[in-house]
Amino acid sequence: MVFAIEQINNSTELLPEIKLGYEIYDSCASVSVAMHVAFQLSGGLDPVFNTGDKCLKSGMVMAVVGASASTSTISMSRIIGPFNIPQVSHFATCACLSDKQQYPSFFRTIPSDQFQADALAKLVKHFGWTWIGAVRSDSDYGNNGMASFLHAARKEGICVEYSESFSRTHPRSRIQRVADVIRSSTAKVVVAFISPGNMKILLEELSRKPSPPRQWIGSESWVTDQDMLRFSFLAGAIGFGIEKSVIPGLRDFLLDLSLSKVADSPLLTMFWEEAFNCRLVKSEATDRSVCDGTEDIKTLQNSYTDTSQLRITNMVYKAVYAIVYAIHNAVCQKTDYTTKCDKFTKLESKEVLNQLKKVNFSQNGYDVSFDANGDPVATSEHVNWQRNESGSIELVTVGRYDSSLLVGQEFLIRVGGGGPPDEGTRADSLGAKQKPRRGTRADGPGKAEAEKGDTQQSREVRGGETQRAENRGEGLVGESQGAGREDGQEGGDGTAPEDGQGDSVGRDGALPGSAGSPEQEHRDREHWELEMAEPPVVQAQTGPWTEHGLVSVGPWTEVRRRSTAVRYLRRGLRG
Repeated sequence: MVFAIEQINNSTELLPEIKLGYEIYDSCASVSVAMHVAFQLSGGLDPVFNTGDKCLKSGMVMAVVGASASTSTISMSRIIGPFNIPQVSHFATCACLSDKQQYPSFFRTIPSDQFQADALAKLVKHFGWTWIGAVRSDSDYGNNGMASFLHAARKEGICVEYSESFSRTHPRSRIQRVADVIRSSTAKVVVAFISPGNMKILLEELSRKPSPPRQWIGSESWVTDQDMLRFSFLAGAIGFGIEKSVIPGLRDFLLDLSLSKVADSPLLTMFWEEAFNCRLVKSEATDRSVCDGTEDIKTLQNSYTDTSQLRITNMVYKAVYAIVYAIHNAVCQKTDYTTKCDKFTKLESKEVLNQLKKVNFSQNGYDVSFDANGDPVATSEHVNWQRNESGSIELVTVGRYDSSLLVGQEFLIRVGGGGPPDEGTRADSLGAKQKPRRGTRADGPGKAEAEKGDTQQSREVRGGETQRAENRGEGLVGESQGAGREDGQEGGDGTAPEDGQGDSVGRDGALPGSAGSPEQEHRDREHWELEMAEPPVVQAQTGPWTEHGLVSVGPWTEVRRRSTAVRYLRRGLRG
């Protein structure tokens, strides 16, 4: 956020001769803290005397960026909304926030969970997984997200063995029970709609005891979180994440830190002392030597200096620019070859709110605009947790979801020889190439560099020998509101049908996609009605990318499924 604002303040095109100010608050993942800040912002700030311009400016807030969590965002929006203060969130995805009657001043740069829920249901059905488990955060994000997923899953003929919810504030016994349900369930696929903090607690609990292999399907909040990669039993996890991006100049800005800058920020002070194991003079730490200025931040290799996986960061960046474009359109006019802005006009937040509804611009190659609900065009990456040659797990992009494409073509898997589709083309769900539709985002430096990285990664894997990996199916995870029963018992929406109802596939079974003639496919389906399969084994082979291309090892590979069948009488099992 600071980088974006400083970039804008130095711009000659956006708000020339006008400088933006800002305040940054830490909600500490607390709803009460977020509400306290919202009340403070809605009442305005103290007048600020700017000695440089010799003018008295009011500290009225024009807009708010945030919050991250859906529950905190909902609470803030209810407070600042009646004051017509626009709010642009970078990470609040609850579909409920699209309701303009309840949240008239809310916008977001991250897609609504409604699109993610539909995409996850299509993904699960795509691989023939019709018997799954579901876990969610007990929050607005988890409950609403899972409700949307289960609704979409029912339409796809997917049955749910259990639907569990928990929160990190619950007693450990509650979290242990959720972990035991996952371990003992017959569903090998788990869909998790869980916030990163809650997911970490659940995974730590699961790691205490050996657990049967599960195929995890993740929501965007945790499936691209680098801190989760240390849980090796999640290898093979798949899900939809925020698109990876590049923000030119951000890394240099982050590395431009002096001790004086660090000392002025409590957050940077904490970071600096932990990174270099030293203490600043005013620090309370006594077990460390004093930082002497020889520390070199460029030698660090951590999440602060690594800008190769910018996802949420780009959502913040776009939110700031959206607000600035709205302010610019409200106070500036372009005349001939120059832009003139009235910096003495008394701008009201309501005018910024009205202008936000109309913004439409491109930043670093990514288009930014909002629909009538304040939502952006829904785009996301299909990511897969893969083991690399050294044995560590890394995130690999294996496809994309784009709601702006035609119905049936939103779910895209790369098609081609070894890198992204040719420039100027996109791959549809049938593997055909089509020219981009008018209005789709244009290429830019950020997007171009991000795709260049994907291409390089693909080439590195394709250059070696054919790789094969087995990934025994683990459960799908998702979050929703009011989905299933809180006690985890069957019943409610999305639970398993009675015997003889619903899908004819065995509860663990994955109906394999049969190649060949329609008659052969029909025979295969009849055969699988009488068999229960072990979790599908994903076998990756380097080769053409296809619409069935989920990969386990090596990006952009063709996927085949193998299963070991065990006969059983279909009506001999209940539930």
